[in-house]
Amino acid sequence: MNYLGNKNILTNYKIGFLCSRTVPAEIILKTYDWAIEQRDKGVCVISGFYSKIEKDVLHYLLKGTQPLIMVLARGMKQKWSSEIKEVLDNKRLLIISPFDLLVKRITNETAHKRNKYIIEISDKLKIPYVSKTGYLNKLLMTNNAYSK
Repeated sequence: MNYLGNKNILTNYKIGFLCSRTVPAEIILKTYDWAIEQRDKGVCVISGFYSKIEKDVLHYLLKGTQPLIMVLARGMKQKWSSEIKEVLDNKRLLIISPFDLLVKRITNETAHKRNKYIIEISDKLKIPYVSKTGYLNKLLMTNNAYSK
């Protein structure tokens, strides 16, 4: 594992956020409301923050003061946006990569490993939508994660 940021965040109660890439419209606004609620409650959310809806959730969460954990599906990036740098500097963010620096591209396999790690270290999961034919559904069924 490679870490960047405040490793003490791992001791927090963590809600893992996972969602299929394609999301029905009626789920999106409810998910944004959930993200704002977690932000206001100060809950630590762990996610890949990679898909469109995950990036939107991150947008809402970054406006708070709660700790966050981002798990990459690739090796640790060398360059980060100013917004991410600021949250890192404020010790509110831990970025984790379970991959070697040489892994530069995200694949279904690396995303699967990332999501499995998120499931394993989360105390609870928030999964607003799962495509019945997607990789996430297979992972959740294999790991009995629906019960978290």
